[in-house]
Amino acid sequence: MSIDKETIGHVAHLARIELQPNELDKLSGELHAILGFIDKLSNLNVEQVKPASHILPISNVLREDVPHVSLLPEKALENAPGKKGNFFTVPKIIE
Repeated sequence: MSIDKETIGHVAHLARIELQPNELDKLSGELHAILGFIDKLSNLNVEQVKPASHILPISNVLREDVPHVSLLPEKALENAPGKKGNFFTVPKIIE
């Protein structure tokens, strides 16, 4: 499968990429090689290959979620620059 210069120019226009005429020739060859490789892949027999999202097995290395005693509101707010009741206060930034 090959892509002509007109198609490359159209795609470049859609992507808002300015290409010089000599770049069109280079891209045409590169895209031809890429599409040739994809054609080779489409001829492979992959019926016995299991679907995967990664080529390597992945496992989470997270710690166990163990409940514990949380901070009391007074302790959490003791160094707060501003507080009102059990809440932090911050300057208003919306006008």
